[in-house]
Amino acid sequence: MQDHASPLITFGPVPSRRLGRSLGINNIPAKHCSYSCLYCQVGPTACQEDTPRSFYQPYEIRSAVAQRVDALRRNGEKIDYLTLVPNGEPTLDVNLAKTIDLLRTMGIRIAVISNASLIWRPEVQARLSAADWVSLKVDATNESVWRKVNRPHEHLGLEKILNGIRAFAKTFRGVLTSETMLLAGVNDDPASIRGVADFLAEVNPDKSYLAVPTRPPAEPDVCAPDELAMVRAYDIFKSKKIDAEYLVDDEGDSFALAGSVEKELLATTAVHPMRHESVASLLAKAGAGWDVVEALESKGKLRHVAYADHVFYIRQFPTSTHMRS
Repeated sequence: MQDHASPLITFGPVPSRRLGRSLGINNIPAKHCSYSCLYCQVGPTACQEDTPRSFYQPYEIRSAVAQRVDALRRNGEKIDYLTLVPNGEPTLDVNLAKTIDLLRTMGIRIAVISNASLIWRPEVQARLSAADWVSLKVDATNESVWRKVNRPHEHLGLEKILNGIRAFAKTFRGVLTSETMLLAGVNDDPASIRGVADFLAEVNPDKSYLAVPTRPPAEPDVCAPDELAMVRAYDIFKSKKIDAEYLVDDEGDSFALAGSVEKELLATTAVHPMRHESVASLLAKAGAGWDVVEALESKGKLRHVAYADHVFYIRQFPTSTHMRS
């Protein structure tokens, strides 16, 4: 098995708008995904796949998470959820259910944030059922809009995915949420929103989030809808009796520190780009200076980009770390 550095398996906890203090878990390496979404915060998909397989071994993930949890608890850090939210699609991991079973012994609730692309597979539904909280992406219910926004693997079909979500919603006993990312001029028109709302009204998730890009997207011309479009989308959702909520604010700067600040920065920015202010806050907590960031940038491990009047720092992956033989 390929050797993967443990800092890329866990990161955080990061402040989550949905999950409180969320300890992130990369159960697959960067960036294996079934989609290559226009707005993805970690860039275009380098290795597009649609068939679950083995990546990390479950005990390897459990060991990395246990070490992280122990270190955080010693530092008095709070953890609300262990969240499988890799820089790719978590349900590509054929060992997902086994990993969740091993993590459950830590006594912390477990969440999975999925793009839902593989949920038409009964075995994927069964694996996701092991979690306490699941988020499923529904950016469009129109085939052409879906292909434009999510740029799926060529073998995937939208109707099978929607039917899979319907089936999963009927049997899942945990908290089910949906997330719809709205992009200006792409899927924020009334017809697209009504199609999603009609579908979600049928599925009846516990909460449906209307999101906009708040971090640098894969494609630079992607931008958030204006206030009018956001209000219109919310009203359409509410008219269908959907428990809707915006997901449009930055989470804040309360990132955790439980190791070297260099490793913390690289682990967190691998899946969660950080604003300049957040990086400065983390450095201050570690008693470190900005030279840490400059050194990581000079080594090609970190990069910064400007987006929406903020400067964000993102992990820079060498090409070799994206691809597997």
